[in-house]
Amino acid sequence: MNLIAWVVLGLLAGAIAKAIYPGYQGGGILATLLLGIVGAFVGGTLVNVLQTGSLTLTSATLTIPGLFVAVLGAIIAIFLYYQFSRRAY
Repeated sequence: MNLIAWVVLGLLAGAIAKAIYPGYQGGGILATLLLGIVGAFVGGTLVNVLQTGSLTLTSATLTIPGLFVAVLGAIIAIFLYYQFSRRAY
């Protein structure tokens, strides 16, 4: 997938995931873009593992199912980020 498609998919997936996930997520447009790109890789890899049974790093494509997978991956990435970045009080 070319760079422009990754940027478009990242912005769409990151914005949708931030809108769906409850609570406040900080960061601007760059954080949303990176979240969406990470989500595309997480979701694409998860779907590849479920389909083939082999772990290979793949990305979702710029299609409706690819966007859905990228949004799910971005939600998982937000969840994991908050689980590992919590402070113990």
